[in-house]
Amino acid sequence: MSRNMAFLLFGTVFGFALSRVGASNYDLIYAMFSGQDFKLALVIITAIVTAAIGMKILALAGNKGFRGQEITVSKKPLNKYNIYGGLIFGTGWAMSGACPGTALAQVGEGKLLGLFTCSVSSSGLIYMP
Repeated sequence: MSRNMAFLLFGTVFGFALSRVGASNYDLIYAMFSGQDFKLALVIITAIVTAAIGMKILALAGNKGFRGQEITVSKKPLNKYNIYGGLIFGTGWAMSGACPGTALAQVGEGKLLGLFTCSVSSSGLIYMP
């Protein structure tokens, strides 16, 4: 199987998983941000912890990244731009009901809002200085 097909397959499975846990459901995202239901927040926290453990196991086992580089998890410096970026990202997520991954899952489900979010996100990438 080619590398691109593996990525497509992984992305499809990931999108399906996002859809099944409700991460592409605007009402569930709204409930999380308004503090009414933390199911989705628990899913996100579980994914972060699982990824961190998986990355550490891969690194300790001596595995390499796609380009043959060492797998490292390093601390990044915190500065004001991290805060600005987080505020912009979080505001966009709360307003649109989707982050980039869930927007693609929404498109796969045929939701018009997902298509709009992907379009706006893409235009932001194109016009970055």
